[in-house]
Parts: sequence; C-alpha cells; structure tokens
Amino acid sequence: MLCLDTYALVEIGRNNPDFTGLLNQDFVITDLTIAEFYLFLYKEGNEDLARYWLKKLESFYRNVSRNVLIKSLKYRADNKKENLSIFDAVGYIYSLENGLKFVTGDRAFKNKEGVLFIK
Repeated sequence: MLCLDTYALVEIGRNNPDFTGLLNQDFVITDLTIAEFYLFLYKEGNEDLARYWLKKLESFYRNVSRNVLIKSLKYRADNKKENLSIFDAVGYIYSLENGLKFVTGDRAFKNKEGVLFIK
C-alpha cells in the first residue's frame, strides 16, 4: 500500500500521467498531508478546487498519532540539513511506522528506505 505526499497530490491534480495512475492503487493520505494540499490549492487562488479534492479523497485520510508526530519532529530535527517540512517528515515516518511506501518526487527522499520516488 502507498502513502501519498503533497508532491504526489499536486502532480495528480495537474494530471501528470506519471502520478495519476496512483489513484488506481491502494493508498492513504495523512490528515496533515491533505491539509497541506488544501493550503497549496488555496494559495493558488483555487479554493473550489481545494474543496473538490478534499471531498474526493476523504475516504483515504488517516489520522496521525501523537507518537508518530513526536518521531517525525525528532526525525526532522536530526536531519535538519535536508530542510524537510514537518508535513514531509510526518508522511515519511507515518509510512515507515505502517509498512507503507511513501510516494514523492521530493529529491530529499530519492534514496531513502521505503520510498517510491517518481519524478
């Protein structure tokens, strides 16, 4: 099973064929990731599209536990040279903790364990 990050969601929203096929696979999205995706679309001036995706992907949301949040913040602090966002760290650690493939095109994750890197 896959865990999509915001990068993947943005590319799906842009109809990038390298990413749109992911919607036909088993996947989840952390609640923090969907919030970041909503913010991205909102900042782009498209709140209607943000609401559309929020509703469309609703059944794929997964809550992040406090334990995962703490591990994510520690991971981010321990790897500060990689300049990871909190959202990225949470998605990655959530994926590792749950045996999922973290799907991203973010270069910071290119050679990391448990990552499906698509560019």
